[in-house]
Amino acid sequence: MSIPRIVVTGIGASSPIGGTAPESWSALLGGASGTRTLEYDWVEQYNLPVTFAAQAAVRPDTVLERPIAKRLDPSSQFALVAAMEAWADAGSPEVDPERLGVDFATGIGGLWTLLDAWDTLREKGPRRVLPMTVPMLMPNAAAGNLSLHFGARAYARTVASACASSTESIVNAIEHLRDGLADVVIAGGTESVIHPVTIASFSSMQALSRRNDSPETASRPASIDRDGFVMGEGAGVLILETEEHAKARGAKIYAVVVGGGVTADSYHITANDPEGTGAARAVGLALTMADASPDDVTHINAHATSTPVGDPNEYVALHSVFGDRIREIPVSATKASTGHLLGGTGALEAIFTVLAIRDRVAPPTINLTEQDPAVPFRLSGQPMPLGDGPQLAISNSFGFGGHNAVVAFASV
Repeated sequence: MSIPRIVVTGIGASSPIGGTAPESWSALLGGASGTRTLEYDWVEQYNLPVTFAAQAAVRPDTVLERPIAKRLDPSSQFALVAAMEAWADAGSPEVDPERLGVDFATGIGGLWTLLDAWDTLREKGPRRVLPMTVPMLMPNAAAGNLSLHFGARAYARTVASACASSTESIVNAIEHLRDGLADVVIAGGTESVIHPVTIASFSSMQALSRRNDSPETASRPASIDRDGFVMGEGAGVLILETEEHAKARGAKIYAVVVGGGVTADSYHITANDPEGTGAARAVGLALTMADASPDDVTHINAHATSTPVGDPNEYVALHSVFGDRIREIPVSATKASTGHLLGGTGALEAIFTVLAIRDRVAPPTINLTEQDPAVPFRLSGQPMPLGDGPQLAISNSFGFGGHNAVVAFASV
């Protein structure tokens, strides 16, 4: 039995640089930054050491109908907004509900709902806690609500692998489509946890940039003066389906999803392996599934969070796969523009990778001052052309817990 080819037929995004996928892509190519000073009383109230983040450009509750938005945590709101865009972009495919699946992800889930409910309980008592609190805060809420909205009955699965979550959900979707569990899958991830607790916690572990005086330049992957990542929020969704199903309905095809790899470091709960062994294996697994070699890769969307340790470790991992050729491959570090969407970041960057293949251009990496000699990727503050030949691009995601996930896309 032949293995079906899997293709991307729809994309949707709500990000710090755009309310839709096309808006986000245009802003990315234009060198935009989505990072801004936070205008909330709680920043001063809790004397937070970091006063900025990459908030979504468009609030999801301004897009959704009010009765729907009220029953969803912001993370699920973002998921639904992005999924509705992706579904429409795919032509609203007619598919048997039992052949439509959801592979979705989040790193943390409904944090705002959880902590708002805790405040309500302490201040007003148990009778004032909303009955929908648990259905709104549970990590599988986004997947469940997408299944309900689109009538997906094949399955609705949730991945929670920190910052690797939504890339892992895409890899799962590839496997589920290849295994014949569905004809169409809604895949992606979401996150909305720009909250005093997370800012305080990430700050305590010295993970966040503290450039409060220049937030738009705070995320600077591979720069020698980088000092941490910037928290972001939003969602990315890809409609994946078998090529046979897509062609039968005359769907447009963005790219082919040719491979994916998922591994674990088993090294440290927050730090990645400095030798990059697990990350390199994930790249290798993705290329093996794609029946490709490292020499075939024409573009990389790096995880590149802008942390002092993480960026060099990713370079070590990729150098072990590509050798010195890694200095020649156009690399994009798009978190410089979007910040780090945690569980939603892999899906957003997968969309950027797909569009890079379609438009044959690697998006710019902004805020690159003096490049760190320990991270000698081929980066540019301007878009880089990818050439006219066949394209094979990978997108990397690595998360707390030692999770590594890589997905590979090829031109049609």
